Amino acid sequence: MDGRLQRRVQRYGWDKAAAYYETYWRRQLEPVQSQLLRQASAQPGESVLDVACGTGLITFPVAEQVGSTGSVLGVDLSEGMIQGARAIAATRGIANTRFERMDAEALALPDATFDAALCALGLMYVPDPRRALSEMHRVVKPGGRVVASVWGRRANCGWAEIFPIVDARVRSEVCPMFFQLGNGDALQGELEAAGFADITSERISVRLIYSTADDACGAAFDGGPVALAVSRFDNNVRAQVRDEYLASVQAYREGTGYAIPGEFVVASGRKP
Repeated sequence: MDGRLQRRVQRYGWDKAAAYYETYWRRQLEPVQSQLLRQASAQPGESVLDVACGTGLITFPVAEQVGSTGSVLGVDLSEGMIQGARAIAATRGIANTRFERMDAEALALPDATFDAALCALGLMYVPDPRRALSEMHRVVKPGGRVVASVWGRRANCGWAEIFPIVDARVRSEVCPMFFQLGNGDALQGELEAAGFADITSERISVRLIYSTADDACGAAFDGGPVALAVSRFDNNVRAQVRDEYLASVQAYREGTGYAIPGEFVVASGRKP
C-alpha cells in the first residue's frame, strides 16, 4: 500500500474515532499502558516525547511523573486526537504538556532533545515502523530510552476478525501488516535495526471487558482502526457487520457482556 494513502487513511480514520476512543478503550488498555509507564520510568525534570499520543492516555500520567520541572510533548497524525488531548489538558489544568500534529516518520523536532520517547500502540499504523523508531532514536539524547507497545499475535487477539469482516464490504486499507510487529521478536528486531541497545521486552495477555454488546461494538467500530471504513456503511450494512462481529466473539460472551482476549508486546531500548 502506498505510504501516503496509508497516512491519509490513518489521519482521517482516527479523526473519526477520537470522540469515542477514551470511552471504549481507556479501561481496556490500562494493563499495557501501565507496563509501558513502568518500563519508561520517567523521572522528575525529564523531557519526554509521546508519539501517536492519541487523547493522552500515556501523556498525562508521564506529565505527572516528570512534574512541574519536566515536560511532555504529545504528537499524533490525527488532528482530532490532538484537539481532544488539548481540551483534556485545559480542563485538568495540566501545564507541562503540549500537543502537536506530526508524522511519526518525519518528526519536526531537533536532534537529541528528549530524555525518553514513548509510543503506545501506534507503530502498527505507521507505513514504515523502522523509520518511525529511527526518528525516535534521532530525537532522544545519548543514553536516552524508548519504550513502545504493539498488539501481539493475531491468534491471541479475539477481536481480530473485525478486519476481514469490514474488508469484505469495503477495502479499509487500515493496516495490512497490523499484527506483524507482535509476532515473535519482531518489535525487538526493529528497535535493534533503528540503533537501540540493551533491548528488553515483555508479552502481556489481557481480557478486554465490555459490559454490553453495544460497548463491544462501539470499541470495534467507532473507537478503533476501522472507524473510517464503517462510517461509509449504511444502516443495513452496519447491522450486518455488527451481527458478524458479535458472532466472531460469541465464544467470549459472559452474561450480557464480553471478555475478549488480547495480547500486547512492550519493548524498550536505550540510545548508546
